[in-house]
Amino acid sequence: MNIARQFFKLPESERLKTYSDDPTKTTRLSTSFNVNSEKISSWRDFLRLHCYPLEDYMHEWPCNPPSFRRDVAEYCTSIRGLVLRVLEAISESLGLERDYIDKKIGKHGQHMAMNYYPPCPQPELTYGLPGHTDPNLITILLQDEVPGLQVLRDGKWIAVNPVPNTFIINIGDQMQVLSNDRYKSVLHRAVVNSEKERISIPTFYCPSQDTVIGPPRRDG
Repeated sequence: MNIARQFFKLPESERLKTYSDDPTKTTRLSTSFNVNSEKISSWRDFLRLHCYPLEDYMHEWPCNPPSFRRDVAEYCTSIRGLVLRVLEAISESLGLERDYIDKKIGKHGQHMAMNYYPPCPQPELTYGLPGHTDPNLITILLQDEVPGLQVLRDGKWIAVNPVPNTFIINIGDQMQVLSNDRYKSVLHRAVVNSEKERISIPTFYCPSQDTVIGPPRRDG
């Protein structure tokens, strides 16, 4: 969180060294959701980083703040350990071997975002992020103390207020497919407010791009 705050407080000229509107770039600063396709922009800046395997991507990351690469690499490694433990538990809950999902998703993919939502003078006119589900397998979300995350439940948007020293674990589309709908992908959005900035840091864990995802096959 401290590194993210430091990064977004850097002078614009420094931050723009990593700016790109090309969504295929594995390290990029951008804004909104996809500036090339949107008619209405969202109230968000973000730094997107691919982070597994670390040695393939760390050299692309910002060097400023000075401890950015070291601290973010440590965080990414710790989050990956947490994800693998959660995937083992989900595998067992589905009546499968502990390492079933680990093996099913191939070489694995991991990327993250540092989301910055500045105060918005007219928050009722926009979103930080519009309603969506995550297309990946599972998302581990770290929030600061400012509310903003909402999930859709029974046709109503419900606030998921921050709890100190906790993560939100969000099921993605790939997990819904892999679990044959026993785990549901969650429709969620981010709202902004007029008084406080907000930072959230989601880590997205994904199958390899060449992996075919489907429900487990049962003999008989």
